[in-house]
Amino acid sequence: MLPTVVSSWLDVLWVRKNPSRVAVPDGNRLPLRRSKRGWMWNQFFLLEEYTGLDNQYVGKLHSDGDRGDGSIRYVLTGDGAGTLFVIDENSGDIHATKRLDREEKAYYTLRAKAVNRITNTSLEGESEFIIKIHDINDNEPKFTKDPYFTHVPEMSPLGTVVMQVIATDADDATYGNSARVVYSILQGQPYFSVDPNTGVIKTALPNMDRETKENYVVVIQAKDMAGQMGGLSGTTTVSVTLSDVNDNPPRFPKTPESSEPGSTVAVLRATDADIGRNAEMNYRITSSDGPAMFDISTNRSTQEGVITLRKPLDFERKRSYTLRIQVENSNPDPRFLRYAATTDEATVKLIVEDVDEPPVFDRVSYVMEVKEDSAIGTIIGSVSATDPDSSRSPVRYSIDRRTDMDRVFNVHPGNGSVFMLRTLDREENPWHNISVIATEFNNPRLISRIPVYIRVLDVNDNAPTFATYYETFVCENAKANQRIQTVSATDADEPIGGHRFFFSLAHEVSGKANFTVRDNKDNTAGILTRRNSYSRLQRSTYLVPVVISDGDFPMQSSTNTLTVRVCTCDREGNMQLCNQEALVLTAGLSTGALMAIIICVLILLIIVVLFAVLRRQQRKKEPLIISKEDVRDNVVSYNDEGGGEEDTQAFDIGTLRNPEAIEETKQRRDIKPETLNPPVRRTMVLPPAYRDNSDVREFINQRLQDNDQDPTAPPYDSLATYAYEGSGSVAESLSSLGSVTTEGDQDYNYLSEWGPRFRKLADMYGGEDSDGYRDS
Repeated sequence: MLPTVVSSWLDVLWVRKNPSRVAVPDGNRLPLRRSKRGWMWNQFFLLEEYTGLDNQYVGKLHSDGDRGDGSIRYVLTGDGAGTLFVIDENSGDIHATKRLDREEKAYYTLRAKAVNRITNTSLEGESEFIIKIHDINDNEPKFTKDPYFTHVPEMSPLGTVVMQVIATDADDATYGNSARVVYSILQGQPYFSVDPNTGVIKTALPNMDRETKENYVVVIQAKDMAGQMGGLSGTTTVSVTLSDVNDNPPRFPKTPESSEPGSTVAVLRATDADIGRNAEMNYRITSSDGPAMFDISTNRSTQEGVITLRKPLDFERKRSYTLRIQVENSNPDPRFLRYAATTDEATVKLIVEDVDEPPVFDRVSYVMEVKEDSAIGTIIGSVSATDPDSSRSPVRYSIDRRTDMDRVFNVHPGNGSVFMLRTLDREENPWHNISVIATEFNNPRLISRIPVYIRVLDVNDNAPTFATYYETFVCENAKANQRIQTVSATDADEPIGGHRFFFSLAHEVSGKANFTVRDNKDNTAGILTRRNSYSRLQRSTYLVPVVISDGDFPMQSSTNTLTVRVCTCDREGNMQLCNQEALVLTAGLSTGALMAIIICVLILLIIVVLFAVLRRQQRKKEPLIISKEDVRDNVVSYNDEGGGEEDTQAFDIGTLRNPEAIEETKQRRDIKPETLNPPVRRTMVLPPAYRDNSDVREFINQRLQDNDQDPTAPPYDSLATYAYEGSGSVAESLSSLGSVTTEGDQDYNYLSEWGPRFRKLADMYGGEDSDGYRDS
């Protein structure tokens, strides 16, 4: 058997140290003995930041003496044994129990051995192995400082080193690109650049002037994974200050050409040994090479001469002015005029400083013309602007899109040519007002605007038509060549020489036409009859096709229709009767409109009928008792007033007064009586004393039996009230219904004997009035 060798880094086979024969390089062949295999591990590298749910598998510990009967127990010791790493003592499988971070600890040294489970004696010698943590890109680059501060001299040449920034990455630099950092600049261009590998910052523009701009902020980014997509990054800020160098000579102050009239351009100061009022002085300009360009006044508080500007300056026209200034005392003393001069003069040279000005157009505005049938891309005209400064910077042109929202026009940015982006229609918009912007190429902040007025010229692209809708009538008794209508035309085009229209009858109907068209040569035409009579019964309507042509090139024409109705007229030609359709059209209503009106009227009628039916149903009489639960009082009105006490037909009151009385004739009140003789009412005289109350009970029982047997009685209970109070009352009856004598025979004096409760009745009925009438 061949000797055991060490395999790849993923599969390490440990060889026992007992002596064995192995192959030798001299070629001698010796008997070979197989070395006994002790331990085997399947894996020695672990990924850091493992996020799985189960413990991460490390490797397997195995002994040749393990026959699988459980007699061997595997033991693991060393870094993290029992906490970070655990071993299955039966199978020898090793697992990591926690997430590992390579930046905290890069590798772990452990020792493994196999022991007898019963005797606890070691079966193999203890072996040591290393578990190395495999790195992943989980750390972004970090700069050593944030922010950085540095300076570089102004006017430095291109590529001058400013400083170096350094970023470090905690990931493993020996594996992959996780720690390979690449630098880039995020802010600070085009003034500075950075080397992607070293992080060295250099100047990217030569001769940067501190007097123009002194401080710069540069943002540098460091990205791992060699700058590839998915890499992590970090940033830092570098503040760069331009240090001063002596690159400017001393200069006298200059007057900017942008100074406004009235602004101060220079201040002079003359000295006087006197004090107070004697030291006051006046300044004036005696000569100047710029007439009326400047003025001078005296500041009374400081006695200085203030030179002010009267007209605008232009550096390109005149770059300097020379003034002769004279100063004198305001209050000279005449005694000393002959001994000393009272005035003094000085020469002042004013230098105009050039200011960057916006471009200037060669016109105040532009007017351009284009035909409406011009193709897209047609150049309409051009604008021109120049930089008035001595640098003569190139000018760039553009359209102010706020004045051309539909993007109909555009301008060439270099030569200022205005061209079309869309087709034009003069009838829709005859004028377009846009603004062209001119900007300096070197300084885009300086802009100028100029209005451009574009007129759309007309072309003959519209055919003439009737000026309005024409409809006329012809009489049945019309004569030939009789004018019935004059028509005119209109055209959306506007030719330079004005409109000229030609009228004619359509060629296809000219041979069998019933009417003719006569051109009046004034853009109108007359419609004439061609025969002597027309019959409304044979044909009630004629459609006359009229061809209208214009006189422009190319000629445009259209066919228009005139409607003629045949009507009955009187001798003077006045219309009397036309067909129904003509009357409808004359009234301004079409057949469709009449149908709509009729339908609306029908709908309204249906609504009214339905409303009336519903109201009628609601007014139907409801039953007196709707349900057993309805216990409301029901009032039945018979619309019969009754006859009062004199009405003896309403009820036989005598029956109540004498219950034992037998009615000889009992009439049914729900049927018509057979005899015309009314029943005779018996008048009963009350006995002197009433009987006991049994008569009332017998009376009620009798009436109840009668009502139960009455076929005309209502099918529900009813309440019948009888004016019978029974017998046995001491006061007897108070009712006047039972009186058998007249009112004059009654004696009411006994009421005064009944006590104070009946005193009022005694006063009312006991005495007589002065007129002989008793109170009632």
